[in-house]
Amino acid sequence: MRDNPVKARLAGGGRAFGAMVFEVFTAGLPQILVNAGADYVLYDMEHTGLSFESLRTQAALCRGLPIVPMARVPRGEYHFIARALDVGVRGVMVPMVGSADEARHIAACAHYPPLGRRGAAFGFAHDDFGGGAPADKIAAAHRRTMVIAQIETVEGLAEVEAIAAVPGIDALWLGHFDLTNFMGIPGRFDHPDYRAAVARIARACAAHGKAAGYLAADAGLAAEYLGHGYRLLAFGIDQLLLQAAFTQGIAAMRAAAKEQT
Repeated sequence: MRDNPVKARLAGGGRAFGAMVFEVFTAGLPQILVNAGADYVLYDMEHTGLSFESLRTQAALCRGLPIVPMARVPRGEYHFIARALDVGVRGVMVPMVGSADEARHIAACAHYPPLGRRGAAFGFAHDDFGGGAPADKIAAAHRRTMVIAQIETVEGLAEVEAIAAVPGIDALWLGHFDLTNFMGIPGRFDHPDYRAAVARIARACAAHGKAAGYLAADAGLAAEYLGHGYRLLAFGIDQLLLQAAFTQGIAAMRAAAKEQT
């Protein structure tokens, strides 16, 4: 079974950079991201309507490439978490984790017994349809499966230290828009309460050997959150990046055409 160098790097105190994808689920995307230098690709199923069949295809497209496919599932329920792993992603992100009990349930869904309750099916997409001893595959799956809990509610923030302490949770991801919404300060990323939350999440991760994650909309934000101690960063959002590039190019063409008239 393929490993997960992103998980290993973060566990050793390193950093990992990738892309979170919401819209551009094309056949060439994994190779494009490899060419761009991405360590991982995180496919969103929460807000996009991405199906498990399409996720399975995207995970398959990552085979043979030096990139780790992961997925944000819609919620922390067994049939979302286990199915995403079974179709071939090597990590799952779960939104709106609000307590340590919920985090323990999520970790259990992502791991086989005795660490969890994930159902066994070998010779399928997640192990590349290969043979081998089930015990070896279970051990390999536990080494590579990455579990990311999103902190994006006031309940999750209040419990962040306890969530970070849960075995089987590898990273906490700041859901910055939702967190400000639930805090009653929507989009106020300069608000002192939000800034305190950013620092609190980073401290909780550092205290328990977990990585703090964040989706950076631009290079400036990426540098800022690296400075806050966040080690798992994604760049995006894909459709906005594409739209911005088209906007710039089309505006340049219109300006050139205007100069020539």
